[in-house]
Amino acid sequence: MKNLILPFLIGGLALLLAVPFVANDYILSVLILTLYSAFLGQAWNLMMGFAGQLSLGHSLYVGIGAYVGAGFFIHFGLSPWLGMILAVLIASSVAVCIAFLGFRFAIKGVHFSLLTIAFAECGRILFDHWNWFGASAGLFLPITSAMDLINLRAAPYVFYYIFLMLTILGFFFCRYLMQTRLGYAWLALREDQDAAASLGVNLLKTKILAVALSAGMTALGGTIYGFYQNALFPDQVFAMAKSVEILMGPIVGGIGTLMGPIVGAIILTPLGEFFSHLTASFELPGLKHLFYGMAMLAIMLFVPSGIWPKIKERYIIFKESNVI
Repeated sequence: MKNLILPFLIGGLALLLAVPFVANDYILSVLILTLYSAFLGQAWNLMMGFAGQLSLGHSLYVGIGAYVGAGFFIHFGLSPWLGMILAVLIASSVAVCIAFLGFRFAIKGVHFSLLTIAFAECGRILFDHWNWFGASAGLFLPITSAMDLINLRAAPYVFYYIFLMLTILGFFFCRYLMQTRLGYAWLALREDQDAAASLGVNLLKTKILAVALSAGMTALGGTIYGFYQNALFPDQVFAMAKSVEILMGPIVGGIGTLMGPIVGAIILTPLGEFFSHLTASFELPGLKHLFYGMAMLAIMLFVPSGIWPKIKERYIIFKESNVI
């Protein structure tokens, strides 16, 4: 049964590559959002699922990625492929500052989570009044009909393939990290900080690395998604709801597992779009958020470890594989 995992993965990849040839524009947009959510969920999972550091303000890094990439493209003509490097560096630096402030002064648990929310809100207020980035009026990227991959001015199917590649690379990057000394240090930190410290783990350094890598990955996804959206508004990009959506995928799919964020995104994103459609059709505000709350409650009651661990437990083909 273990030998079936490789053909299974190859077949799944071939199916994903063929999707843009058969899907209409709406389905393609939902799939892009699903892959985007899976990648951001993987980034958040690296910090919380592997290192045990809860962040409720990851929208801050999404916003930094989107605004830095878009702002330098509009004002200086900097290619987003270069802009995203700058965005990753800035987001990681901000994350290191937040982590150092929190962990150096022994702020942890719920209090550290509140700190991340506070900085995300500060980011929203800052960009809401920063004229260089459009302030509250929004920042708009030029739309062209010509294909320009260097400046990420392309059709939706190009963004689909980019996010598909990011999701796959993010999966294997996190898998690689978990097999390194740093990955084992994160797991030790997650399970018992005092025991990890007694074994020689540098707690401050290990936590900061987890936060910085998670923020950098999130900013990378935010930059590309900003060019896909073409319009950025602080109230939307830095919204608390965005941070909640990022963490919901890993929670539903399975925190601390590599496939959990992907499975959670596959389940939640299409359903979220469905409830958004119902909200618009029947004028029922808050329906999507009500769904997320019910999903969280159902997971805690029936499958507290997440959906992916249950799937892996049931099917031998996944249970015997050490890949996922």
